[in-house]
Amino acid sequence: MNRIVIIGGGPAGYEAALVAAQLDADVTVVENDGAGGACVLHDCVPSKTFIASSDVVTGYRDTEDFGVHSDGLEAITVDASAVHGRVKRLALAQSTDIHNKLIKAGVTVVRGSARLGEDTLGHSHRVKIKPQSGDAEYSVDASTVLIATGATPRQLPDAVPDGERILTWRQVYDLPTLPAHLVVVGSGVTGAEFASAYLAMGVRVTLVSSRDRVMPHEDADAAMAIERVFRNRGMNIMNNSRATAVRRNGDEVVVELATGETVTGSHVLMAVGSVPNTANLGLAEYGVAMSPGGYIAVDRVSRTNISGVYAAGDCTGVLPLASVAAMQGRIAMWHTLGEAVAPLRLKSVAANVFTDPELATVGVSQTDVSTGKVLAREVMLPLGGNARAKMSGQEDGFIKLFCRPSSGLVIGGVVVSPKASELIMPITMAVANHMTVDQLAHTITIYPSLTGSIAEAARQLMQAEPD
Repeated sequence: MNRIVIIGGGPAGYEAALVAAQLDADVTVVENDGAGGACVLHDCVPSKTFIASSDVVTGYRDTEDFGVHSDGLEAITVDASAVHGRVKRLALAQSTDIHNKLIKAGVTVVRGSARLGEDTLGHSHRVKIKPQSGDAEYSVDASTVLIATGATPRQLPDAVPDGERILTWRQVYDLPTLPAHLVVVGSGVTGAEFASAYLAMGVRVTLVSSRDRVMPHEDADAAMAIERVFRNRGMNIMNNSRATAVRRNGDEVVVELATGETVTGSHVLMAVGSVPNTANLGLAEYGVAMSPGGYIAVDRVSRTNISGVYAAGDCTGVLPLASVAAMQGRIAMWHTLGEAVAPLRLKSVAANVFTDPELATVGVSQTDVSTGKVLAREVMLPLGGNARAKMSGQEDGFIKLFCRPSSGLVIGGVVVSPKASELIMPITMAVANHMTVDQLAHTITIYPSLTGSIAEAARQLMQAEPD
């Protein structure tokens, strides 16, 4: 029987374990935090649950326009301890569900840590496992090892989190009350999401961005549209302002900028990226090749340079999405167990930023098209022209579609809208299944619906003359 050891129980690890168990392998998962790993217990699930609470508050905005008198946002109060309690309960419940699913599938789950040991005869890999219970370290010889250890919030040497006033995104749920004035350092996806959520909850927010706009790696039209919404709702955004240090001054925090200016708030959230959890795994000793930044180098079927050793998820630096991590893990197991498998195809991966409104993308980017790297025709339809959007009072946002100039093949799209994470799905299906704008245009959509704008965008591209 194939014996597989998976180091890390996040989306990459537990999804891989379920696939391997389904294929009758002997599977052991070693995870220090609990089933689901940091993604479920500290990162993705908690943050999106927190954002869900902010969405409830958002529902009370501009209700008078609908003839509903709710006394507006000023009448809303947010109980931070109740919000944080719900966040933690749902995270633990999700972790328990995953644990039970693994046990039911016949997977051995070990709470603890593991590292690669010495190579053994017979093309197997010795993994040394240290249980969290304090029991003695023991070894398991595996035909395949999957490393899925994820990543940890990056810390700046002059802005070390203290868990009270200087925070990582994993520490905000321990605050007894909401911040009076939250300074968010870092305007990438994580920084923008938390800034948006806290702003919706009535917190004064200052967003410090080292670039000329928020979310600099996202579609420029989309990022600028969301930045306009942020500013209109009262967020203070400081572009081209790189934070160099953060110091605590009693009940305040002072953020020092490269320009010599300072920003003072009650709390600061450091959202300056992540670093891979690849230390103390015995990788260098084992000869596993690494990429810049401490990531594990893998190919499109999750193989490292060592036969029988695979890696998946954020520790590989491929694309920091739970959906990608899970697919990397599945692909690794299908490959090692001899199943037919298609290499990871990032061009059909959809990504979403859970701001308000949300930002979803798939396929080629605007930068690819604007620079001539990819030849494409495009159309962008403002959401305000959609009948369903008008009924819901949704004025901010748009739908953008890219297609090949001659064939009309759909190769990408961008959605800025409430629930864009759901609305991107038809475009993702079109990209993944090589559909043309003609096929999208001839699809009958519900009226009124937001998806109607996707079909309308396709009709406009279908009618346009190729360049």
